[in-house]
Formats: sequence, C-alpha cells, structure tokens
Amino acid sequence: MKFDGCAALVTGGGSGLGAGTARVLASRGAKVSVLDLNKDAADAVAKEIGGTAVACDVASSDSMVAAIAAARAAHGPARILINCAGIGTPEKAVGRQGPMPLENFMRVININLVGTFNAIRLAAADMQDLEPWDDGERGVIINTASVAAFDGQIGQPAYAASKGGIVSLTLPLAREFASFGVRVATIAPGIFSTPMLHGLPDDVKESLAASVPFPKRLGSAEDYAALAIHIIENRMLNGEVIRLDGAIRMAPR
Repeated sequence: MKFDGCAALVTGGGSGLGAGTARVLASRGAKVSVLDLNKDAADAVAKEIGGTAVACDVASSDSMVAAIAAARAAHGPARILINCAGIGTPEKAVGRQGPMPLENFMRVININLVGTFNAIRLAAADMQDLEPWDDGERGVIINTASVAAFDGQIGQPAYAASKGGIVSLTLPLAREFASFGVRVATIAPGIFSTPMLHGLPDDVKESLAASVPFPKRLGSAEDYAALAIHIIENRMLNGEVIRLDGAIRMAPR
C-alpha cells in the first residue's frame, strides 16, 4: 500500500508506540489523525507532524463514532488504522486486600479489547466502500497485543486477558474483511520503553532490559513503527500475530 496522501488513524497516538508510529506515517506522506483520550498530548503530536488531533475514548461507542467522523472530515476515509490505545494496570486476582474489584478487571478489558474492536468496526465500515487499489486492496488494520497474551505473569490477569482477546480477534477479522480487501495483523511487543514503564526506577528498567536475550535493551516506538510500516507494505502479511520481543519469554513473576 502506498502512503502518500493516504488517510491514517492512530489510537493512543498522543504518546508511546502510537506517537512514534504517527510520526513515521506522516514522514511517509500519510495524512494522520491522532486519536487520544488526552487531547493536549494528541494536539502536541498532531502539531509536530502536521496531522489532526481528535480527543476520544476508545471504549465509548459514541466517542469513537464522533472521532472517526472528525477524522474523516479532515482527511477523508482512512485506509490505515493502527490501534495503540491501552492501559496495563497490574493487579492480582486475589491480593492482600482480597479479590480484585470486578470493575478494575472490566476497565482494562474495556479499554484494551473492547476499545480495539470499537475502532476496528467503525474504520472497517468506511474501508469497505473505498475504491480498491492494486490487487483489490482497500485498507490495513494493525492491532497491538503483548507477549503477555502468551506469557502472562502473576499480577497480569486483566492485561493478559485483554491482549489475548486481541490475538484471537486477528484471524477471524482478517477472514471476514478479506472479501473487501482489508488486511488485519497484530503486533505483540515485549518489554518496550513506553509511558507504562517510565515511572519505574532506573535500576528496574536496566534489569528489564538485561532480561532481553538480544538486543539487550528495551524496545522502542521506532522498533514498533518499523514493523507496522512493513506490515502495511507487505500484502502477504494478513491474519498474523507477530512477536516483537528480542526473543524474550516472560517468567511467572
């Protein structure tokens, strides 16, 4: 798929993996809408890359309908959707204070899993009506899972379940959308330098980086964006979940 003039949506685009990907898409000539709950963060990235900032709550149907409409009005229907919005609050199912409050579990599921599907269903509805490009392609959807979907640690039941759901969405949606030429793929990052880790002490971050077999460092937004760009360009990548993790396999805790 070509990038120049192509409309793209990036959820969670105000920081971390989303911001890094938005920057690379814009550098390739895409018209990027930066969707984020934090409007100030979205504004900052959009101003930097010449895109459009849209405030939205990915877990809300009304909010996402309005956000997609605003992005469409600015750049036209999107051919690229990158889902990076998510949270990763750690909590055991049964901790020292007793059972995890159910609303805490549901919040992670709603933002990470329901929010991803919410964006997909709306963006794909627009994509199916676009004029096809070479060999019938109309669009590409890239989701963000995690190695926690496969190697979930103690304290990650909500996060691992939400990311496992994203993994399981990938193939059925790729099969469904194949009829109108839209591909779906998922990236499962390992330990990445994102806002989720920024609050940790330096020695903890160094220990995490050292646990990666190779390269012995935390992943970066640029690493993620490079794979996203390759997925967009390589039409044979469809219905696949790709670990981007330096060969790490997470320990139980």
